[in-house]
Amino acid sequence: MSTLPPVDNATLPADVRAGTKSDQDNYKAALQFERQLVEQLTQSMADTTKAEEGSDSDDGSSAATDSYKQMLPGVMADSIMSAGGLGLARSIAQNLKGTGK
Repeated sequence: MSTLPPVDNATLPADVRAGTKSDQDNYKAALQFERQLVEQLTQSMADTTKAEEGSDSDDGSSAATDSYKQMLPGVMADSIMSAGGLGLARSIAQNLKGTGK
């Protein structure tokens, strides 16, 4: 599994940037969790497109095609996160702030 590249503080929401170091760290951790969740969701979606084992149909995929299929969930997760994600990171970070962690 890949992880997020280092998050540039300039891209953090204004309230997180103005917060404490702990607030910023919580938000970055929440972004990483959200990315892993998005990757798992896209992996589940990709798994539904695979042919059932034992079926007579051969999808004709090559080793290269299989490699691209394995990379797809991670690439999709990166794309979703670079477009702003699902918005879960903000809620997670706010909840962590509320618990004093």
